[in-house]
Amino acid sequence: MDLLTVIGLLLGVAAIVGGNMLEGGHTASLVQLTAFIIVTGGTLGAAMVQTRPATFLRAMRMARWVVRPPRHEPGAVIEKVVEWSNIARKEGLLGLEPVAEEEPDLFARKGLQLLVDGSEPESIRSVLEVELTTRDHVDRQSAKVFEAMGGYAPTIGILGAVMGLIHVMNNLADPDKLGSGIAVAFVATIYGVGLANLLFLPVAGKLKEIVHQQTQFRDMLMEGIISIAEGENPRNIEAKLMGYLDQNLQ
Repeated sequence: MDLLTVIGLLLGVAAIVGGNMLEGGHTASLVQLTAFIIVTGGTLGAAMVQTRPATFLRAMRMARWVVRPPRHEPGAVIEKVVEWSNIARKEGLLGLEPVAEEEPDLFARKGLQLLVDGSEPESIRSVLEVELTTRDHVDRQSAKVFEAMGGYAPTIGILGAVMGLIHVMNNLADPDKLGSGIAVAFVATIYGVGLANLLFLPVAGKLKEIVHQQTQFRDMLMEGIISIAEGENPRNIEAKLMGYLDQNLQ
């Protein structure tokens, strides 16, 4: 679990609620169901209009990465690639066929299968780069869904504020209804700005960082597989891949 995300979110909410209390406000005054429905529903609706269904669903599935990001162990993978290299030197590339069948990572499995099939290094690079680029693009587009929601939420909050003020103006002769209308107006703005800056935009930023790390991880795998295809010494392969550990892949 990414504790930094949880702590950051709790800290942000606590700062806002605590600041409100220090000013003499009541926490209950920030709870307004109508404003919440307007902002969240409007923001989700706008994001759905902008995004393809597959991209939107992918974004919703990726959201859990913010708290539970995919775990990669570059050090362990380097050891695995070196082991593959040793097998290839001792038994030939066909000796990697059982390894390919048991490999759980689909990207690595495809690379191993290309090795077993006797593909040329440049051909392997071409095939894997296409998949690498495609995955990176798809995941980045999905992360941008939250970025778009961060842009829409404040505007929808303003829309909710205007609706609340319209309600107030229509009920000037009835003082009992003025309070609820004003509450919706101001709280909707808080929800819009708060959700954008405490949730949607930070989530988009963290997902982009995770996608970047995954791309770097797969690039490391690709370089290792190509090095095996070129017949490089296992020690040289290990030294080359260790360079990726200096790029914050740990």
